[in-house]
Amino acid sequence: MVRSRSRLLVPLLGAVLAAALTGCSLGHAATTEDTSAASDAAAGLPGPDAPTTVGDGQVTLVQQVGGNGPLRTLRVERDGAWKCFDCAGDGVNSTGALDAEQVSRLQQLLADPALAGETDAARRYRATCIDALTSSLLTAAGPITSQDCPGAARPAIAGEILLLLTQATPAELKG
Repeated sequence: MVRSRSRLLVPLLGAVLAAALTGCSLGHAATTEDTSAASDAAAGLPGPDAPTTVGDGQVTLVQQVGGNGPLRTLRVERDGAWKCFDCAGDGVNSTGALDAEQVSRLQQLLADPALAGETDAARRYRATCIDALTSSLLTAAGPITSQDCPGAARPAIAGEILLLLTQATPAELKG
């Protein structure tokens, strides 16, 4: 059983990282757009202008239910401008901006030195459930992954970031 989980984890993490690296240019006005032109990104193929790192004050959230569910990718810039790719698994992209209070709180959380202790490497993170909602935050400190599993603990600061982002954006992943 453990061996089959490891086999599932590698493709999932590959898909999550590929999706995290497929960031799009951001706009400040709330809009929606069709993702038919972004089918390569949905297939896990980064575009030619995809960022390979996340800078200080930026964060990317990638969520997926199970190994085959749609990927929700949300990229938030330092100024609070955000772009969500396939937000609800419905093929629609959205853009917008966090309000000033949300930007301030997000920047405080991302600048917290304790965030480095919550990275996957620091925690030696391993997936514990199959077919659960997996959320990965790509931060300047490193990737931080958590799952919605019974009994699974979510890192405190990363959990606050995840809650802020999912409450501040219009769509939510539908499993």
